[in-house]
Amino acid sequence: MKTLISLKIQILALASVLVIASNTQAEVPSMDKMGTSSPTTVFENLKQDTCKDKVRDTKAMGDMKGMGDMKAMPPALGGDAPKNARDPFANSGGYEYRGMSGWEDTDEWNVGKFIADQFEYRKGDATNFYRWDTQSWYGTDYDKFWAKFEGNENSSKDEGELELQMLYSHSVAAFWDAQIGLRYDRAHNPNGTESRYFGVLGFQGLAPYWFEVEPALFISNKGDISGRLVATYDLLITQKLIFQPRLEVNISANDLPQFNIGKGINDLQLDLRLRYEINREFAPYIGLAWFSKYGKTADYFRTAGEATVDTQLVAGVRFWF
Repeated sequence: MKTLISLKIQILALASVLVIASNTQAEVPSMDKMGTSSPTTVFENLKQDTCKDKVRDTKAMGDMKGMGDMKAMPPALGGDAPKNARDPFANSGGYEYRGMSGWEDTDEWNVGKFIADQFEYRKGDATNFYRWDTQSWYGTDYDKFWAKFEGNENSSKDEGELELQMLYSHSVAAFWDAQIGLRYDRAHNPNGTESRYFGVLGFQGLAPYWFEVEPALFISNKGDISGRLVATYDLLITQKLIFQPRLEVNISANDLPQFNIGKGINDLQLDLRLRYEINREFAPYIGLAWFSKYGKTADYFRTAGEATVDTQLVAGVRFWF
């Protein structure tokens, strides 16, 4: 029994020696070479081999320090292509992607649109008239020719006014365009016709919370400065029934009694329209329009015998193509 246990211990010892030798990549002497060497001698030989390996690895690491003087390796990514690199367009035959009709980038397409946001009849306590407010544009997502045309006409009194803006519009941010151009105003009544010309500088775009905003600055041919802010919001009651509030404020830096315009805030207009989109391009609507004149502008209107505050019923159609 003791002999069997002793034999097992010797086998385990020999197995341990083989494992250590394999981990250290040391060469274990064959049984023939070991002869009658004692285990102590075997372990001393393994220890010496291990020390030799460490010395050899340390020397190799020292030799690698000299590699710092070598030419730096090129980066794995980026940089210029080698001079003898293959031209990726060598077999294209000169064919350019943008020359493929119908496959250009969509933001470079020229597209146009016309929209009549207001085309209506207004009936108020002071006056009744027809009114229109349209916009149209043509161009790419970045550069457009933009036209704005609005006005009103009271056929019963043979009076009215119109405004035409011809603008260059350039995209300056997502959903925002800067606009510059000219504006022409014309007003007529039984006493005659008056025309004015302006330079225009403004912006048009979509503000946070989906407000469509149009601030603009006007400078007349005589140096008079005025400004306007228009803001609208579409509230979808359903996919077809839409409620739209609209706010417009006009201000002037000059006192112009010949045009019934005073310095400061001239007027404030608030419209409420409820439209039903029979389809996206055609939507009849009804609503209310309220306006009020302020400051010297209100004084000029009172002197002329015209109303300074009025509320009007509105019925019309909104369409685009």
